[in-house]
Amino acid sequence: MPSLPIAHNAPWLAPLAGFSDLPFRLLCRELGAAVAMTEMVSAKGLFYDSRNTKRLLATLPPDSPLVVQLFGADPDYLSRAVTALSGEGYGFFDLNCGCSVRKVVKTGAGAALLGDPDKLVACARAMVEAAGDAHVGVKLRLGPKPPDFCALALRDRLTEAGVAWLTLHPRHASQGFSGRADWDSLAAFTADAKVPVLASGDLMTAGDGADCLARTGAAGLMYARGALADPRIFTRHANRLRSAQGLPELPLPPICDVIRRHAALCRGYADDRRALLRMRTAVPRYLRDLPGCRALRDRLCHCTSWEELDAIIDAAEGLSHETAATSGDAL
Repeated sequence: MPSLPIAHNAPWLAPLAGFSDLPFRLLCRELGAAVAMTEMVSAKGLFYDSRNTKRLLATLPPDSPLVVQLFGADPDYLSRAVTALSGEGYGFFDLNCGCSVRKVVKTGAGAALLGDPDKLVACARAMVEAAGDAHVGVKLRLGPKPPDFCALALRDRLTEAGVAWLTLHPRHASQGFSGRADWDSLAAFTADAKVPVLASGDLMTAGDGADCLARTGAAGLMYARGALADPRIFTRHANRLRSAQGLPELPLPPICDVIRRHAALCRGYADDRRALLRMRTAVPRYLRDLPGCRALRDRLCHCTSWEELDAIIDAAEGLSHETAATSGDAL
């Protein structure tokens, strides 16, 4: 069994290319994420693109436990990457076999590995041998395209190779994020699995997470787009379980407080220009359900200073209070 928490009450933050940087990971941890994963890191990039790769790997003691997600199609490079990162103190690793982005697939990595099961298993085995037992997982999709369900056969081969946990996003690589996640296939994948299986895909709310766990038998789950839309999904996840156990719910912070905290973390741990750009993309998602905030979202597109961002957040808070006064329920 892995030494990472994998349980219904220990939701993970998924690896999110372009989003799950250090500030966002810290924010999600504060709101209840039990484990966080880095953005995808190129195994070769560790040796040829050190500046950008180091930014992706930036971490702090509170950002723990952390799983580094690697992508690549060369077992030797993946082994070398794990060895180098282990020497720097990183302890857990995940092999991405689900990304269908063209620039990744054309290198033979990501979802392309689903079409070459022998190489996929060799890559995973090389990572396990470099990291040791209970330190490597693999994230999969069902297969390259329907109706292929190669992930089911890969499950047992990867277990034999020493992988400690598996994550399944139950769509085919060719689907991207279209259609619906196939929870029936996820249930088939988890049945008789010898290692814990994490569920991923279409978990937009804590209710989705609870339904998925109940229907599929997954050992745990990771939130991706649901966390991007509202990082409080982790608190809501905990509160559903606490309510079922008759325990008092954890306080749910107002969304504007979450935005301020995210901004503070960005200002503290990210390049100033990059941090502001991140907030310009994050805040519109956080405010999407606030009535009357379209003008504020438009202002965000042209926001050029932290002072202006503060003013927009203050205005959003005013709208939230007005909504609460009329509906009795604040965001």
